[in-house]
Amino acid sequence: MKAVIPRKLHRGHFAFMRALAQGLDERASWDRYLRLEGEHTDLRTVRRTIAWIRDEFAAAARREHKPGTARLILLDADRFSAAPALPSLAEFAEANGLEDFSESEQVEAYEAAYPAAGRAGQGARPSRRARVVERQLEALRWLENLVAQDPRPLDSVSAWLNPSMASRLERAGLRSLHALVERINGIGARWWAHVPGVGELKAARILDWLRANEQVLGLRIGAHAMTPRAQLGPLALAAVVPGGTALVPYEKFVLPAELDGSAGTNRAPRGQCLLMAANDHEAVGAWLSAKRPGDATGDLSATQRAYRKEAERLLLWAVLERGKALSSLTVEDAIDYRDFLLDPPAHWCGARHHQRWSPLWRPMEGPLAPSALRQAIAILRSLHAFLVNRNYLVGNPFATLAPPASLQQPLDSSRALSFAQWDHVDALLQAHADTEARRRLRRGMRWLYATGLRLAEITSARCEDLEQIEYRSADGALAIGWQLAVAGKGGRCRRVPVPPALVAELEDELARHGFERQVGAASNRGIHLLARFDAELRRPAAWSASGLYQAIKAFVAQAAAGLRGPDAQQLKKASTHWLRHSHGSHALRGREGQVPVPIQVVQNNLGHASVGTTAMYLAAAHAQSHTELR
Repeated sequence: MKAVIPRKLHRGHFAFMRALAQGLDERASWDRYLRLEGEHTDLRTVRRTIAWIRDEFAAAARREHKPGTARLILLDADRFSAAPALPSLAEFAEANGLEDFSESEQVEAYEAAYPAAGRAGQGARPSRRARVVERQLEALRWLENLVAQDPRPLDSVSAWLNPSMASRLERAGLRSLHALVERINGIGARWWAHVPGVGELKAARILDWLRANEQVLGLRIGAHAMTPRAQLGPLALAAVVPGGTALVPYEKFVLPAELDGSAGTNRAPRGQCLLMAANDHEAVGAWLSAKRPGDATGDLSATQRAYRKEAERLLLWAVLERGKALSSLTVEDAIDYRDFLLDPPAHWCGARHHQRWSPLWRPMEGPLAPSALRQAIAILRSLHAFLVNRNYLVGNPFATLAPPASLQQPLDSSRALSFAQWDHVDALLQAHADTEARRRLRRGMRWLYATGLRLAEITSARCEDLEQIEYRSADGALAIGWQLAVAGKGGRCRRVPVPPALVAELEDELARHGFERQVGAASNRGIHLLARFDAELRRPAAWSASGLYQAIKAFVAQAAAGLRGPDAQQLKKASTHWLRHSHGSHALRGREGQVPVPIQVVQNNLGHASVGTTAMYLAAAHAQSHTELR
């Protein structure tokens, strides 16, 4: 059953009720403060909203043990008589034939006729209605300071908007204010067209409220979202998302100086280069220009867009995920990029219809199908062949790369470590020098191998995601274990078992740096499992995915130096994803002293939507068994 999120009182509710208490026009006050609730002509909505506000005010007063204040707020001040209206001095003089008398004589006669008026400046008692209104205003001021809240980005829309309007937004996937603003900025003025039940008028009310609360929300509605698309030129749309080193389209992507390719390890001698390109971005641009006919004008063709898409993805991946310049990629990088296209992280994926100017644009929709993967590799092979032929690069890392014929083929057992290779790596990790960085690397590799998590999943995991559980062991005895809550691809959540030894190791690290030893302590919330405990930082910072990747690649390269033959060559190519493959293969296969893990458990650990995907590890494990037997 869906949890009911209570609506919150904002300052507009208090302003509206103050206006009513003072006798101001109800319609004008509604349109000014509560237009978001609906039309004033819908009297049922108006009465229902007023009743809800009064009930909420009274409930808040009762929670503060102020029953008198609660009753006062519910009082209707119109039940009490107001002081009779008195004539003005001029009206009194005209009515009594005193026009020719002096003003002092008129005042004397006026005070004799209306004694209360003479005491008005000396503390005359106001009417009972005026006293009730004043006390109500005081109560409202007290309550506003007590319970009025400001909206926050992650608040549910149902906490702030009219219930019927909020439910329509939620059905369209817009559950938080942040998601709502992101959709508005991402689609523009007609963002509401894909939200059933929300038309232009309701959308305008929502927009007005969001703009009125921009400062407290910290969320800004772009000018483009308030202007019809037909009135927006290319420059206005191009300005919506600024250029930067982020997940943005090729034309807005800014290469960091250290990764711009000017010093790429695969660069040919500068004097022999036939391109004017000074960096990888410009080199890709030269290739895209060469793919466009000289007399072409207007929009790109579908083929040209495909060229740009594949070059764009590789450039973004190289810098943002790999931490390397495009002109420094190796054959091993090309292999890992192929695997990346088959399993991209969620933040890389978005709906196809989001245009390139939109903040919702993403370079991918999801994992590539076999045909799309083959096309991607062919295009990237062509890109690098062009750069080699123009003497920009000395070699083509995609020249011999072949895509898998089908995603349903057994996994390549050569991309998982053997038991002996893992034992060799684990022994080196144990003997690694005792520094914070090396203990962190040891935690990272052991957690990846023991859980099968993806790189992005392990680097985003925090202490509060760990939970201690009780379970029955095989012999029926009660045991204590740990599990990790993981938010995987597509927003799917799962709980993955974690060996107690890994949790104990993490708790030792927390205590070593002055934090509570118990991983679940409230003070440890927000600390990542692979946190960097830097003495200069008050709170440990997260270890980036690229940082973990590079550290593991460097370590396994060192580990390979202690081996000979095929094992050494195999280990040199290993990466973070190999540890995930190793988890699946080893868990299903089992070894001496460890029975095979049920395939459903391994499927959960790996976060596979289909058990068929997990079953590929069985074929890989069988192939590896035959190899070792030979």
